[in-house]
Amino acid sequence: MPANGMEAMELEFSRDDFPGDFVFGTATSSYQIEGSRFGGCGTSHWDTFAATPGNTVRGEDGATACDHYHRWESDLDLVRDAGFDCYRFSISWSRVLPDGRGDANPEGLDFYDRLVDGMLERGLKPFATLYHWDLPAPLADLGGWRNRDIASWFADYAELVMKRIGDRVATAATINEPWCVAWLSHFMGAHAPGLRDIRAAARAMHHVLLAHGRATQAMRALGMDNLGLVTNFEYAAPADDSEAARKAARLYDGIYNRWFLGGVFDGAYPEDVLEGLGPHMPQGFEKDFGVIGTPVDWLGINYYTRKLIAPDGSGRFPALKEVEGPLPKTFMDWEIYPDGLHHFITWAHENYTKGLPIYVTENGMAAPDRLSAGRVDDPARIDFLNRHLAAVRRAMDEGAPVKGYIVWSLLDNYEWALGYEKRFGLVHVDFETLERTPKASWYALGRALKR
Repeated sequence: MPANGMEAMELEFSRDDFPGDFVFGTATSSYQIEGSRFGGCGTSHWDTFAATPGNTVRGEDGATACDHYHRWESDLDLVRDAGFDCYRFSISWSRVLPDGRGDANPEGLDFYDRLVDGMLERGLKPFATLYHWDLPAPLADLGGWRNRDIASWFADYAELVMKRIGDRVATAATINEPWCVAWLSHFMGAHAPGLRDIRAAARAMHHVLLAHGRATQAMRALGMDNLGLVTNFEYAAPADDSEAARKAARLYDGIYNRWFLGGVFDGAYPEDVLEGLGPHMPQGFEKDFGVIGTPVDWLGINYYTRKLIAPDGSGRFPALKEVEGPLPKTFMDWEIYPDGLHHFITWAHENYTKGLPIYVTENGMAAPDRLSAGRVDDPARIDFLNRHLAAVRRAMDEGAPVKGYIVWSLLDNYEWALGYEKRFGLVHVDFETLERTPKASWYALGRALKR
């Protein structure tokens, strides 16, 4: 492992601090790194969202991104050389099926075929995710996640992809962060398709889980196992000691955290959330829980921050707002709160998964990283990783069956509506030249994983 003058910045763990079968990895997503203009990839709703003035910083999009489509071999070398065991990647629905349905793009399937083989050649376990937000635009034209038929479209897509690569992936997840797919994108309007409509949000909140269930069934029919769902969580704390703030924080927790696990593991949605969403839900939605609850083999937890929540006084559901908190923050202005990761691991294990393996499938931070004299020092990221890995170990000591920890992300990349300013990567990317430069955190992880 090249030192590059960064030997002194260490992570406070080694492999011996974790079980022998515990996996360490790093993650990316297709639209954020591949380059949607390459290889016959179809237009996604992220392309059209970014083409609409005002939706993304400086109108930036993922047309070129990190050009991983052409640079994937050297990028996989970076994963291997850091000592990781697995690489979590996503498949672009638009690349594989430019129209969302019908004829596949051979170049797209060939790309993921090569990518998976490239991981195996480097001794990396492929952790595949079928959907990380880049919905084909022709399906968005038909209503996208508002349309119940998307569950069938997604299952067909899952079958097509996994017939090609399913025999070689170590794990397969259906949908990354259903809260972002449904609520952030259809109620808050911050992500594609950029809607602010409670009826659209309610339907998306349900259909995203129905699609998860249908795709899980399709992969089971192919004989696959190690299938999971990746959910994101935010720790919701009341902004003050008032009953109104406690109620608002509880509702935020219901929308963000309890809705998706309740649907999959309990066959029910939280009653406090249904008070607001119930009138806008699809008729007969209760009949779908048999499909939504199709058994999974593991749960993925994505965790970044906590939020302080207060009532907003509007009287309109959900009638809450975020309040700035006092803790140190990342470059995303997110509070750094490692106890939240411990909470969600133990809470999910005790209340929902009850013994199923848990992976921390995303954890990391954005920082204003700068390349200087051929190096990037990111001590705040190393401290972030130390504190969150300590939270994982504490949960494991208390009996939680955590099987892996995956850092977001391998590369600085396209951070959706925020463009290219927010750098989460272990590897710096110059977005003019696309040159990669490993950061101090990449070197520190390599030393820790090889101890």
